[in-house]
Amino acid sequence: MYKKYFKRLFDIVSSIIFLLCFWWLYIIVAILVKKKLGSPVIFKQQRPGLNGKIFTMYKFRSMTDARDKSGKLLSDAERLPKFGKILRATSLDEIPEIVNVLKGDMSLVGPRPLLVEYLSRYSKEQARRHEVRPGITGWAQVNGRNAISWEEKFKYDVEYIDSCSFLLDIRIIFLTIKKVFVKEGISQDGNVTVEDFMGSDMNE
Repeated sequence: MYKKYFKRLFDIVSSIIFLLCFWWLYIIVAILVKKKLGSPVIFKQQRPGLNGKIFTMYKFRSMTDARDKSGKLLSDAERLPKFGKILRATSLDEIPEIVNVLKGDMSLVGPRPLLVEYLSRYSKEQARRHEVRPGITGWAQVNGRNAISWEEKFKYDVEYIDSCSFLLDIRIIFLTIKKVFVKEGISQDGNVTVEDFMGSDMNE
C-alpha cells in the first residue's frame, strides 16, 4: 500500500521541506560550479525511469569539457578536477534531482537511473528495476554504491522492489547520510567513474 499510495506523497513533502531548508546550498554550489567548471552549471542527461519511460535527469556539473587537439573529449579522469571529485564525494552533484522528484520522474529512494543504452542489456530479472521510480539513493547505494559489481547492484535493486516499505526508505535515507560522511564506495577500484554495463551471462 505504501509503494502504491503513500510513497509519492512522502517524496513530495520531503522534497519541498528539503528545498525550503537548503535553497541557499543550491545557490552556493551553482556559483562555485560556474566559477570552477564553467557553463552550463546543470548537467542534463536522458535516463529511463518508471516502466522504462525516458526523462531528463538534472545534476550539478562535475566535469569539464576539456578536449585534445583534434577536438575529442579527454578521458573522464582528465576531465574530473578536484572540485568535481568533491562534489561527487559529498553527493552535492545529485541535489538538483530533487526537481526530478517533484516532477514525478524520480523518487527519493529507488534504483539509481542508469543509461538509456543499458535497457537492451538487462536480463528479465534485472529489468524489474524499472517497476518503480528511480531514486536519488537506493538499497544498492547503501550496500556498496560504486564499489560493488553490476550484478550485485541489480540484485539489491530487485530486493528493494520486493521489500519496499516506509521504514526501509527511512533506513536507506539515514544510511545514505552516513555513507556520504564516511565517503564509502564512491568509485570502483582504479576508476574515477563506473565502468559501463555491457550485459552479463545472466541475460535471457
